[in-house]
Amino acid sequence: MKIARRKALWVLAVCGFLSLAGPARADVVTEWNELTFRVSLIGGASPLNAGRVAAIVQAAVFDALNGIDRRYTPVHVAPPDSCLGASRRAAAVQAAFEILVKVYGASATAANQQATLEGKYAASLADIRSGERAASVDKGIACGHEVATGIWNWRSADGFNTPLPPFFGVTAPGQWRSTPTDPYPGVPQPMAGLQYATMTTWVVPNHGFFQILSGPPALGSPQYLRDLAETRTMGSRTSTARTADQTNGAWLWAAGSAPYLWNAIALQLMRHRDDDSDRDDHGHGDSESRGRDRDDLLEQARILAKLHVAMAESGIGCWDQKVKYNFWRPITAIRESGDPTWTPLFATPAHQDYPSGHSCVSGAATTILADEFGEKTRFTLTSDVLVDESRSFRRFSEALEDVKNARIFAGIHFRTACDDGTVLGKAVAQYVLDNAFQRVR
Repeated sequence: MKIARRKALWVLAVCGFLSLAGPARADVVTEWNELTFRVSLIGGASPLNAGRVAAIVQAAVFDALNGIDRRYTPVHVAPPDSCLGASRRAAAVQAAFEILVKVYGASATAANQQATLEGKYAASLADIRSGERAASVDKGIACGHEVATGIWNWRSADGFNTPLPPFFGVTAPGQWRSTPTDPYPGVPQPMAGLQYATMTTWVVPNHGFFQILSGPPALGSPQYLRDLAETRTMGSRTSTARTADQTNGAWLWAAGSAPYLWNAIALQLMRHRDDDSDRDDHGHGDSESRGRDRDDLLEQARILAKLHVAMAESGIGCWDQKVKYNFWRPITAIRESGDPTWTPLFATPAHQDYPSGHSCVSGAATTILADEFGEKTRFTLTSDVLVDESRSFRRFSEALEDVKNARIFAGIHFRTACDDGTVLGKAVAQYVLDNAFQRVR
């Protein structure tokens, strides 16, 4: 499948997910979460950049709501006085809106979506004002503005916009260089996301934390030869060893970026939890229901912020290690080992094999979600564009193994890159769990 078809799948998957899932809930936290992915897609953001924006949005929404309830340690902005007595819904909407406008609004270099964002913002505020006191809503707007400004000033100086000379790789054996299908045949592409290798961290103290991996196996070592043989056999576009189910799994895990897919799974689990809670609370009074709804906003914001901050942090760590080891992709290794026409199932992304980005992010995501919902949690990964295709899992570790296999069966990674990527992602997520979003009352 060509890179254009993969992009089309991603576009349809996100739009289909939003159109089906958006109206299912009327809470502003998940509505603006879903809108974040939609405008990132329309704005042409890469998976790495879309994940960064999602983390910024969710951090702002969480710190705004937490500034009102003051229940957890903040991501970055200490609870401001402007948040006292503020409308929770207005604060959440204002925080998300201001971040998204800065990224995808009139002054953005990406597709200008100012009108879309302003329309959604106006509709959200009109709905809020119809049911809440004007003074509380005004305070919510001020709260969201102050927190979003603090988060934006922090992350806009994280190195994302630092100009770096393009890196096309090294031609020595074992070293990454632009690959033949990356992403257009015959057109060398520089490394994508290079600035992430030195970007300011979110929660971990510094880049020294990421130095926990031992690196890819030495060329010619038994592990390297096993990795090479596995991907050569299982990841070839014309492989007869790869089953139809394995091929479908590779495509399903590529139907969206890793942050998008795990975000969708998180929303699925949050809704199931809410449905169960609604059944448990059947018959409770209006005041208690309203109180639980207020709690739900903060808890939803906490889960999504924790998830996206951990995934964004793991992306920074992953790219740090990619640059450090600069290991070549399977297509280069296999073609230079005597099979010059070998072609992977997927077009190879424009960055190094080790460690696998999807595996890093998925390792972080499964650690966060297992901590929140329990390791033995059942969920289903579906796609609106791969008809009748879904994968059901009984636990998060099972899904993580499926992710690793999917990258190998796609022909774009070696086994060690996937195994070690999950190690890094899990370590990052555990640090986030131990040191951020801590209960204070």
